[in-house]
Amino acid sequence: MPTRCVLAVAAVLLVGACGLNPTSSDGTAGTAPASHHGATSLPTSTSDAPSLPTRYFTVQELAAAVGCEATIQGKAADFREATCTMSGDKLTFVDFDTDAGQREWLDYATAYGGAYLVGERWALCGKSKDYLETLLPALGGKIEGGDA
Repeated sequence: MPTRCVLAVAAVLLVGACGLNPTSSDGTAGTAPASHHGATSLPTSTSDAPSLPTRYFTVQELAAAVGCEATIQGKAADFREATCTMSGDKLTFVDFDTDAGQREWLDYATAYGGAYLVGERWALCGKSKDYLETLLPALGGKIEGGDA
């Protein structure tokens, strides 16, 4: 399953790579996400399961919430990606500048399989759907996709 997440994120990055910003000397992306004041939650799934309350998280905040340090992979046209490895499993974190960009990314990424914990302009991919469910109380959001 983690391999599918990596493949999905790599494919999405390749599609959006022409908008890649350089990384600064401190290892962070060249530009910060757009302001998130007044943002509304994005409907993240077509299932009837309700989402838990969520808020905007940066990739660094998502990584810290699960207990690892994010390594920024880059910034594409409408999103920023970071990864970390915990207990040999690679986790991928993505934050988005717009709701539309998030939906487009998720539609493309879920076509490759895997499970994604999705919140307000952020997504987390890794390990398994069961693992992502353990993060719901701390992060909120909704799980999209599955393990297959």
